[in-house]
Amino acid sequence: MGEFTMTIMREPQPEKNRVAQIIEAARKDPKEFGELYLLYAQPVFRYLFSRIGNLSEAEDATAQTFLAALERFPHYKHDGYFASWLFSIARNKSADHFRKQRNETSLDAAEYIGADPNMLQKIIESDQVSRLSKLINALSEEEQELLRLRFVADLSFGEIGRLINQKEDTAKKSIYRLLARLKAQVEDPHV
Repeated sequence: MGEFTMTIMREPQPEKNRVAQIIEAARKDPKEFGELYLLYAQPVFRYLFSRIGNLSEAEDATAQTFLAALERFPHYKHDGYFASWLFSIARNKSADHFRKQRNETSLDAAEYIGADPNMLQKIIESDQVSRLSKLINALSEEEQELLRLRFVADLSFGEIGRLINQKEDTAKKSIYRLLARLKAQVEDPHV
């Protein structure tokens, strides 16, 4: 097979300075919390959709996540990790969903919500993407969660580390090792 590349379509992360300013404004006026919603709604939704696999249920879980975040916001201690705090709430909402039923969608499906259908069709037909999808689905739940948090939720290594109770470097190394392993498996058809 040719050269392995993994392209992830995602929005850039909001700058920490901007988030800190919005948090301060929201502390003074709860209506400003809407700005945080605008920054994080899409990544939270993609994360929840990748976990839940149903569009309307992921939308409901997203709404529940932001409602819970708004209710808990007065107790949030701003330490530069708002996304970690928010995604911990989202993880809890997905766990609530799983208590009711177990149904997940593959990671690659969540990335293409709203993507050009022609482009999606070309990618789905690709042998490497098909192989990668199978390899990702064969990963442990913990490994899939690392990929979801990094590439679907678009969290930084520091935010992921904080969320999973590991040091930033440990989370970063775990993800890079996982990606290297996936790359080797995609490039070697005998693996």
